[in-house]
Amino acid sequence: MKEKELRRSLAVLPIGTVMCLTDLTARQIRYYEKHELLKPERNPSNRRMYSLNDIDKLLEIKDYLAEGMNIAGIKEVYLKKAAKKKKVREQAISDEKVRKMLRDEFVNASGLKSQHEFSFKNTRIF
Repeated sequence: MKEKELRRSLAVLPIGTVMCLTDLTARQIRYYEKHELLKPERNPSNRRMYSLNDIDKLLEIKDYLAEGMNIAGIKEVYLKKAAKKKKVREQAISDEKVRKMLRDEFVNASGLKSQHEFSFKNTRIF
């Protein structure tokens, strides 16, 4: 994670500050939490602590509501976004998989596998 994103995800803001920044009431913010639109972290004394990403999300929720969308519609938007992110993560190929695919391509293209059985297990191509 980039440092900027890491800092934006740090939960350091209490609900009072979030209320000032978003122009929402504590009741509204807790309502959105109840409906699982956001999940603030809790500090050791069990107080809700919000990140800059949470504030962005609250402002986005506020915009959706201003456009006439209801809570169920907003939940659907966030569920679709989460599913899309999950799919992208699942499709991401690890370095190990790329090396294995490349190794298999080299072996298949050269025809070496049929002549000599050997392994590139400890060989690094790059």
